[in-house]
Amino acid sequence: MTETKWVYTFGDGAAEGKADMKNLLGGKGANLAEMCLVGVPVPPGMTITTDVCTYYYDNNHQYPADLKNQVLKALAHIEQTLGKKFADKENPLLFSVRSGARVSMPGMMDTVLNLGLNDETVEGLAKISGNAKFAYDSYRRFIQMYADVVMGVHSHKFEAVLDRVRDANGYTFDNQMTIDQLKGVIAEFKAICEKDGKPLPQDPMEQLWGGIGAVFKSWMVERAIIYRKLNNISEKWGTAVNVQAMVFGNSGDNSATGVCFSRDPATGENYFYGEYLKNAQGEDVVAGIRTPQPMTKIAKERGKVDLPCMEEEFPVLFKELCDIRAKLEAHYKDMQDMEFTIQDGKLWMLQTRNGKRTGTAALKIAVDMVREGLIDKNTAILRVDAAQLDQLLHPMFDKKAKKEVIGMGLPASPGAAVGKIVFSADDAEKSAHLGEKCVLVRVETSPEDIAGMHAAEGILTARGGMTSHAAVVARGMGKPCVSGVAELRIDYTAKFLKMGDVVLKEGDMISIDGTTGQVMKGALALVVPEMTGDFGEFMGWVDAVRTLKVRANAETPLDAKTARNFGAEGIGLCRTEHMFFDPSRINHMREMILANTEADRRKALAKLLPYQRQDFVDLFTIMEGLPVTIRLLDPPLHEFLPNKHSEQVEIAQELGVPVEEIAARTTQLHESNPMLGLRGCRLAVVYPEICEMQTQAIIEAAIEVAGKGLKVLPEIEVPLISSKKELEICKKIIDATAEKVFADTGKKVHYTVGTMIELPRAALLSGEIAEVADFYEFGTNDLTQTALGMSRDDAGSFLPSYVQKGVYDADPFASLDATGVGKLVAMACKDGRATKKDLFLGVCGEHGGDPKSIAFFNDFLDGVSCSPYRVPIARLAAAQAAVRKAKAK
Repeated sequence: MTETKWVYTFGDGAAEGKADMKNLLGGKGANLAEMCLVGVPVPPGMTITTDVCTYYYDNNHQYPADLKNQVLKALAHIEQTLGKKFADKENPLLFSVRSGARVSMPGMMDTVLNLGLNDETVEGLAKISGNAKFAYDSYRRFIQMYADVVMGVHSHKFEAVLDRVRDANGYTFDNQMTIDQLKGVIAEFKAICEKDGKPLPQDPMEQLWGGIGAVFKSWMVERAIIYRKLNNISEKWGTAVNVQAMVFGNSGDNSATGVCFSRDPATGENYFYGEYLKNAQGEDVVAGIRTPQPMTKIAKERGKVDLPCMEEEFPVLFKELCDIRAKLEAHYKDMQDMEFTIQDGKLWMLQTRNGKRTGTAALKIAVDMVREGLIDKNTAILRVDAAQLDQLLHPMFDKKAKKEVIGMGLPASPGAAVGKIVFSADDAEKSAHLGEKCVLVRVETSPEDIAGMHAAEGILTARGGMTSHAAVVARGMGKPCVSGVAELRIDYTAKFLKMGDVVLKEGDMISIDGTTGQVMKGALALVVPEMTGDFGEFMGWVDAVRTLKVRANAETPLDAKTARNFGAEGIGLCRTEHMFFDPSRINHMREMILANTEADRRKALAKLLPYQRQDFVDLFTIMEGLPVTIRLLDPPLHEFLPNKHSEQVEIAQELGVPVEEIAARTTQLHESNPMLGLRGCRLAVVYPEICEMQTQAIIEAAIEVAGKGLKVLPEIEVPLISSKKELEICKKIIDATAEKVFADTGKKVHYTVGTMIELPRAALLSGEIAEVADFYEFGTNDLTQTALGMSRDDAGSFLPSYVQKGVYDADPFASLDATGVGKLVAMACKDGRATKKDLFLGVCGEHGGDPKSIAFFNDFLDGVSCSPYRVPIARLAAAQAAVRKAKAK
């Protein structure tokens, strides 16, 4: 029987893995192997596969029986490569132990550095390095990290010791401590561990398995679970563990560590971007305790930084790093996020991965790489996450607005954010649940803040650089972020902040600009960005390959104009009920509902007619030459009447009727389940005069606009049908009304009549219904409700548990249930087209703007319709579906 391979080695220009093994080795492990294969200097190590993680959770936290032997064999290989021994007192080999999922999850899982140090090996490290201070600094770092990550001793207990030593000696940084002071700190750290229940392990092999186990366990910690939910990462994938020989950036002034990107991850500009620190280890760069130094002279000038840059301090190694930057970007054909360490004048690469970037950067990098000949247009289309476009479509600060700048930090993640100040992630989540916009203000963020960062409009921190946790996570989320505001002082207890002479308390409004780094007092005005330049060129490529039409859900002139500006090819859903809530017409609507006779209903409807006609004139004019799908009145009538007695009294006075009449009518219209009651086409069947008025308004408006020389394409949509007969009744009313308007005006316009498929019975009888319908629009909101027997208004209480337990892959109201509801859609499309080959098939539910759902619709439909701001997202998602479909052939 062939032994399962659980461990893959890499280093010294050779590797057992390669880049296309990310599912097995994780992104980090696959890329470490690939860098070795392309001749980049990488410290040797081993990758324990994601299959071990899966085994670990499937078998009650047990490892495969043969894993230990494979780890020991790989360990011997690393020892032979480096000429060092793990746990050796004279020349100790030390390791870093890091996670590595197939998709990057920065900061979400655990890491242990300097593993293998103990009371004896630290002396060997001091002797062989000739730098005792470095050795003991590494040991105290190891204890603090290992105790926190593996033993569960909270890091703040160790920070309190460091704070006391720094304060007592007037130090600013930990690296100012003497050897004796470091030894004293180590003794205190060990005592803290013992006091918390368990001594620090002195056996390096015990440390190694503790580190490996901690990484696997961190796959299921809360912050990682939240991150996976936010980014649609499957829990089943698991993480790999990378055990890699340590190289030390804290071994002296000829050593350093840094994080860099082959292009700017915030703007996409093609220049070397990043930060580094001399005499430091990796966590120092992102922690924000010491101010990181810029990589290049350009960055130094732009940031007006007084510190020397790497290009000045390490010119030879900087050139070597630039060469590696160029090699890796050319090899992967994408922007790279890299980590490096310089130990005693030698450069080592610790990681490369496709870098997380903002929507702005993703777009620019994709377009630039096409211009540079690095990728083709179809690859560029796949490079921009459809959801990322959302970042480009929302408002930014109005340049004309007066602003009071109270602070300046680093422009860590671009965009404008306005909201009330909150000081904790929990409070940010509470604000979001209340529908209140907020800005999360922290000294620095940590992985535990992930949910609050997602809930906030933007993030503001006192510490941290351009590669800090706040910056990296905010960019990945598309949230504006300003980090490293030196003058920002925060009092978490009293809940206020201070910048210079300005004091703001929790709940006060603040504005941050993640593009410039400015912090402003109060709420600044926002404006909609213009879609030009790279965006326009990119969307041209998108439109050239997609096959799905993209329309918008719109019923106001503003929505229609916005949709057209964003490239909508018509209106796929005009919800006429929204028009009746306008203050100028709501009372006429209520008159109609309260009427006891058809004659009185018609009188009230005659008052609504001119308003409704003008609504359609506006839409037809704005959407000149493009189809406009108008859904007839859909919701139950009780929604237009007030429930509270005080409101009923007020309406009674306005209408001049007894309040008892309103109360009685409201009671009469009450339904136990109104979403399945008298609504949709049922209103037209029971009260045909409503359908007549709306049809008259549509046809008269179309004739008026056509009379101005504009092309008009009205599509009249009947909602909630469940049978061919219902549609026949409604179409008869529509056609008779249209003919009467044609006769009265002496003019004609072409119109079509279709229906929404939003009930399972309609999907099952699609072949019959198509005999009457000119088009179908799938109302997947209601189709999901009725197919699943689940109210979307009430499902929020249990759907998260269903998703977590794998009943559904995602919220079926956010992303289409392809296996269930999708089967109804596919069947209805097939049967409808069998009856009528030219039947137009579209969708107008929330799923019309969801990229994952659009990928499904691409195989069955002619078009999708979504909210105006999601039109570009839908256009891109449709193009990506077309490109992937073509590649699959």
